[in-house]
Amino acid sequence: MAALRVTGAGASLQLPFVSSRYNAGIAIGAARVGFLKPSQHALSSKQLLPRRGSAISRALEQSVKDVDQGKGQQQSSDYQVREQGEAQSMGYRAFLLGANGKTLSPWHDVPLKSPLGGGEIFHFVVEIPKESSAKMEVATDEPFTPIKQDIKKGKLRFYPYNIRWNYGLLPQTWEDPNHANPEVEGALGDNDPVDVVEIGERRAGLGEILRVKPVAVLAMIDEGELDWKVIAISVDDPKAALVNDESDVEYYFPGTLTEIRDWFRDYKVPDGKPQNRFGLGNKAAGKDYALKVIQETHQAWVKLVTRSVPAGDLSLT
Repeated sequence: MAALRVTGAGASLQLPFVSSRYNAGIAIGAARVGFLKPSQHALSSKQLLPRRGSAISRALEQSVKDVDQGKGQQQSSDYQVREQGEAQSMGYRAFLLGANGKTLSPWHDVPLKSPLGGGEIFHFVVEIPKESSAKMEVATDEPFTPIKQDIKKGKLRFYPYNIRWNYGLLPQTWEDPNHANPEVEGALGDNDPVDVVEIGERRAGLGEILRVKPVAVLAMIDEGELDWKVIAISVDDPKAALVNDESDVEYYFPGTLTEIRDWFRDYKVPDGKPQNRFGLGNKAAGKDYALKVIQETHQAWVKLVTRSVPAGDLSLT
């Protein structure tokens, strides 16, 4: 794997190359251990004051150029989105196509794990771009599971207010409706892929596939069903290298974990429904627990697609 070695303050770092934006974030993180001298707390690339002449300052200079030009933002060239029908109509569908134009399932055909990141970077399919309100989701009961707008009581569903983060699913995961989770009040899975709340700064597109690293997870209980919300950040976000666990989210995105919990707790209230609840002490668990949830729900998906458990109305194509 390509790598960049940077040296400063009498030491050196080996930076695995993921993307220019990600490595710029690693360089920003180097400020915390003395490779660079930050102004204030190095919350963005433009706040850095690198030591002149050091290799890391030269590497950072190029990375900052890439960050400022928006390079490295991932929309995998292996996939395209083909839209069918009018947006915000009952007939609208967004299909995922492979590089050869073949129709794929965003749930079943996109690999869960990215080949980068030592097994802790995952693919994330965007169903609802940030700052939008149409409740989009994969049609788990239709061939190729395209993205459509949810319908309830004959009407298209909208959130009462915009969602403030990119929202979607982890492919090749499944919350088994026959599995009672002993750590979350014995709640049964909601029969869907695991949801992701991506907290990065960029508004992604519907159907876009990002590489993300999980940093926390919320155990939402929605009408008695367990509905995991994995909180993650795109590896192409400028702060990605700084955010590795729930404590880092609190530091670099203060108040975000509480805001996410409260948003999902309350979004049904304007429609006259009760608040959703949360297990695990009503707070977000950390990265290790999130990885455990992903592993368990991936194993459940494997059982589903190998027909070790009944699929019911779910599409396996």
